[in-house]
Amino acid sequence: MAAKSSATKKLLKILGGSLVLIMVLGFIARQAGWLDGPSSEKEVETELAERRTITQIVSASGRIQPEVEVIIRPDVSGEIIELTVREGDFVREGELLLRIKPDLYEARIDELNAVLLTQQSRMEQARAGMLQAEIEYLKNKQLFDRDLISELEYQQSVNNFEAQKSNFRAAEFQIESARAQLRRAEEELQQTVIRSPKNGTISRLAVERGERVLGQAQTAGTEMMRIARMEQMEVVVDVNENDIVSVSLNDTTIIEADAYPNQSFEGIVTEIANSAEITGSSMADQVTNYKVKIRITTPHNLNQGGGDFLVLNVGDTPEAAFIPDFKPGMSANVDIRTRTASNVVSVPIQSVTVRDFALLEAAADTSSENGGRQNGIRSSRSEDFRRVVFVNEEGTARMVEVETGISDNRFIQVMSGIDAGTEVVTGSYRILSRELEDGDTILIRNRNRN
Repeated sequence: MAAKSSATKKLLKILGGSLVLIMVLGFIARQAGWLDGPSSEKEVETELAERRTITQIVSASGRIQPEVEVIIRPDVSGEIIELTVREGDFVREGELLLRIKPDLYEARIDELNAVLLTQQSRMEQARAGMLQAEIEYLKNKQLFDRDLISELEYQQSVNNFEAQKSNFRAAEFQIESARAQLRRAEEELQQTVIRSPKNGTISRLAVERGERVLGQAQTAGTEMMRIARMEQMEVVVDVNENDIVSVSLNDTTIIEADAYPNQSFEGIVTEIANSAEITGSSMADQVTNYKVKIRITTPHNLNQGGGDFLVLNVGDTPEAAFIPDFKPGMSANVDIRTRTASNVVSVPIQSVTVRDFALLEAAADTSSENGGRQNGIRSSRSEDFRRVVFVNEEGTARMVEVETGISDNRFIQVMSGIDAGTEVVTGSYRILSRELEDGDTILIRNRNRN
């Protein structure tokens, strides 16, 4: 009996301790709010609508290249026997760049000179034959007029004279042909000397002394070098078809080059392509872009102007004294300022969301009908998405339909629906996009007014 009583007391102690532990845990859970029901308030962030200047931006990426770049190819083939420039040298118009071995072209000129002399000799022979035939013709004409020779003899002299005149004219034409060939050979000889067509910098040198190059007789000749105006650089970017309609000539831009982090440069749109470049193998993967050229207006590469272009006053401030040295092929990102709206009501972009008004009306009709089936209404409705913002009215979220305009990276223009000073809900994204409804009670946790 004593053992049985001891076991009962031990069990009662265990049950009592468990009950106390449960009560303690319950108290802690209640204090922490674990046992409270779900709160009807939704925690949100708000911000005031303000008047701002909004500048719409189209962003694109591309590469830097010279605005003007001339590719030098030879007109004649041969071996380079003299190369007077190196890559990066500044050259002036008419300055000697290289020479191609002229031996073959000089020999060709000697040959054609001999041909010309031969043709001139033949022309003199033809002239003598023509004069002899003319004398014979005139003599026979007088005899024929006196009926001293037959008509056949007279006609033979006439035909012989005409034939000799034709031979003389042919000799003259052969002389002209020989002279034309000689002029062409002399031109080819001159083309063995390559001179700079304009002022610029040797941006690329692809040949060396002793190398053989191919002329442009039948196909494109060997690319020997490129001459560029390095102080006149531009950025060529690809703009998507959805954004190209917003870009116009003379739009100003902000340029950021990967080679100069934390630096920005000014530019202006100078050319917009009319033809698209389509990439992608299938319709689903195809991307349509348009080439846009943007001139860099910030002074740059002034040390490559050969002394002729160092006339720009860049100021005395440290920022103005910085002159970038752009190289062809550098990567760059461009923000094109397409449109600007000044002193307009604006709100943060994330505060504007969309709601399906057809669904909201269907839900309202369903709740007003006793026993109605919302699912049946939803399946037969058409979508009606509109842009809205949620406004704080003394702790209650009110949905307001708005008409929006242009936007920049942070703010969007509100053309109608709210006024400056209105407190709008800006977050969180999850609550704004899915959970928040008209008339919900809100709790503002982070009020941020700029």
